[in-house]
Amino acid sequence: MNPFMSKSRRMAATLLACLALPLSSNAADPKPAAPALAADEIAQGFRPLFNGVDLTGWRYRNPAGPKSWSAQNGLLVNTPPDGGHGTDLVTEEKFRNFVVRYEYKIPKGANSGFYLRGRHEIQILDDGDATQPSNTSNGSLYSQTAPSVMASRPAGEWQTVEATVTGNRATVLLNGKKILDGASLDRPTGGELDNRVNEPGPFFLQGDHGTVAFRNLRVKPLP
Repeated sequence: MNPFMSKSRRMAATLLACLALPLSSNAADPKPAAPALAADEIAQGFRPLFNGVDLTGWRYRNPAGPKSWSAQNGLLVNTPPDGGHGTDLVTEEKFRNFVVRYEYKIPKGANSGFYLRGRHEIQILDDGDATQPSNTSNGSLYSQTAPSVMASRPAGEWQTVEATVTGNRATVLLNGKKILDGASLDRPTGGELDNRVNEPGPFFLQGDHGTVAFRNLRVKPLP
């Protein structure tokens, strides 16, 4: 690529090549595409968190920040401005106990995160060639709990996550492998909306780091 291209533009271009679709809100003709949940998931009580068409049900954490998120071809895409940062995206609805499932894709070198209750970050990171997990690895409960195994796929591939939260514990599967088993949620991981860890909270997607695309975000509330 052009050596003078900015880092954010290089990352967006890399993800563009992986996804074969536009990655900026002003790109030509991004197509709306509503998600279709599998029949078994509907029967289990899952419902979409993202409609595939626009940002209905979501808000920017900082309303004055860059509008870096867009709905494109059924994906929820964050493209930070050149040389700058995007803005975190937060659900309007709050949750206490739940199962949440989502898929994400990042370009090489990217960094993002998916927050449970707005306080506990599941790290999203291109781990490169790392073979030993740490508390900042992809899939970690950021800065607190390392994944038990390295289950990441290479940058540029879709990765799947399932997180079950009950009370102050979280169990997480990454690409079908259990990587966190009853991890404690007794304190925020950093970057949180607030520190009220015993209360319901929203999901939020880290937008102030790098380029990332999500799809098939769905949730099943639990008692």
